[in-house]
Amino acid sequence: MRPLDPRLLRYGRATAPYLVAVVALGVATAVLVVVQAGLIAHAIAETFLGGAGPGQLRASLVALVAVVVLRAVLAWAVEVASLRTSATVKAQLRRQVLARAVALGPRWLAGRRRAEITTLTTRGLDALDGYFAGYLPQLVLAVLVPVVVLARIVPADLVAAVTIAVTLPMIPVFMALVGLATEARNRRRWRALARLGHHFLDVVSGLGTLKVFGRARAQVDNIRRVTDDYRRATMGTLRIAFLSSLVLELLATLAVALVAVGIGLRLVHGDLDLETALLVLILAPEAYLPLRQVGARYHASTEGLAAAEEAFAVLEAPSPPVGTRTDVPVPANVRLRGLTVRHEDRDVPAPAGLDLDLRAGEVVGLAGPSGTGKTTVLHVLLGLLAPDEGRVEVSGPTGSGGPASVDLAALDPEAWRARVAWVPQDPVLTGVTVAEAVRLGRPSAGDAEVLAASSRAGLVDDRRLPNGLATPIGEAGRLLSAGQRRRVALARALLRRADLLLLDEPTAGLDATSERAVLDAVRDEARRGAAVLLVAHRPAALADADRVVRLDPIGADADALEQVATS
Repeated sequence: MRPLDPRLLRYGRATAPYLVAVVALGVATAVLVVVQAGLIAHAIAETFLGGAGPGQLRASLVALVAVVVLRAVLAWAVEVASLRTSATVKAQLRRQVLARAVALGPRWLAGRRRAEITTLTTRGLDALDGYFAGYLPQLVLAVLVPVVVLARIVPADLVAAVTIAVTLPMIPVFMALVGLATEARNRRRWRALARLGHHFLDVVSGLGTLKVFGRARAQVDNIRRVTDDYRRATMGTLRIAFLSSLVLELLATLAVALVAVGIGLRLVHGDLDLETALLVLILAPEAYLPLRQVGARYHASTEGLAAAEEAFAVLEAPSPPVGTRTDVPVPANVRLRGLTVRHEDRDVPAPAGLDLDLRAGEVVGLAGPSGTGKTTVLHVLLGLLAPDEGRVEVSGPTGSGGPASVDLAALDPEAWRARVAWVPQDPVLTGVTVAEAVRLGRPSAGDAEVLAASSRAGLVDDRRLPNGLATPIGEAGRLLSAGQRRRVALARALLRRADLLLLDEPTAGLDATSERAVLDAVRDEARRGAAVLLVAHRPAALADADRVVRLDPIGADADALEQVATS
């Protein structure tokens, strides 16, 4: 990544005013450096050559103290502006990356990308603090201070100015060579961190299953191995950082020594007065110092730069095609013809060539072993996945006056999802109480509507909710049982009064009484005119459906899909 990527100005809007402020503060700092050197040189020369005491030097000393205080204030202002800008830019990039990841859909997020996005939006972008608070301000100073210093030295001592101008470019050249090696190692460290995050996320999400089968401890060695890879990559980067700092310090020291030798010889021969010699000798290290510090600060910023590069890759990923039509047929009848979805981690599609009709007022069951594409069908109907083959058509009742048939891909996703309700296998709940989590289905709903939907889902009569609908749910609903979370999600879906109701194992983990209440609520939705697709393994749930579509295991041929009438 370049020292200042233009994309950072585009995606992090707070960067532009920050750069203006840093340049202004950098100019002021460079001028103060020259003024401070002049005051010190004048005071020393007057003391040794003119015998001036503290009284005669009072004005120079007061001015010197004022310059030092001003430099401290400017350094404080740069740090404050840097940290505030870093926090703002990180927040802007996080929001954009998360929004972009959602827009790209679950197929793009499948596999390792979920862990990579998690790592990127947490630990990764936090590393931008080193870029904004250290590297970028120092980069501005590295450009401005040498120019101002040389502009002051040229009229004072042309030979010293030429010496500095010739040796100064050596530091950026060595910085670039070291930077290439550091960038490669840092990218390797970033990949190790992403791999560690991906593996750790998988272990945590499946910890319950691992403990049941006694495999939880076996993952300790795997995590230790990935962690050791990350440690070795980090130590390699630090090793290069320390060695490069040594090289830059050595170059700067030799260059300053070369300038000092020339000044000494000319001072001895009377070609240079003491005040000018002192001025050049004090300013020479100041010309090299910002460049040396840029090299040191660069290593602290490389992780943030790599994370920003990853963020830009997400933000610039090509968008999937999105429909624009908002004339969604109501109530909706859905036809799936030849639906085929291929997955990156599988050799065969799931589902493959599925034909399915969902009609208003009907409950259709979808059954089959795990891995046959049942949840994938729901994702397609939600508009989260685009089928690789086949099409999904949405049509209204005959004579409704609306469009006869519309391809789901042509519909605006928000307009379509406004007519759909979804209960996933593992519902995500937000809010403080049960009532707030239910109200998320339709925020404008009144208390009576929330109570009615909750009652139909069996929440009002649940004795395990000590405060009824006012019971706290905890973070992501962790204070509720799995069955309670499913019924909260069902109540949330019922509150929407949608035209298409998609249910993924809504009765899993429920007792017979609760299951009956849920199935009765689903049947009421069908009587209201909604089309219902019920994914289930439990026989009682499938027996309650009007029709059942069974998907055979992956790898079966086309005729392995059959519709079985149950009523």
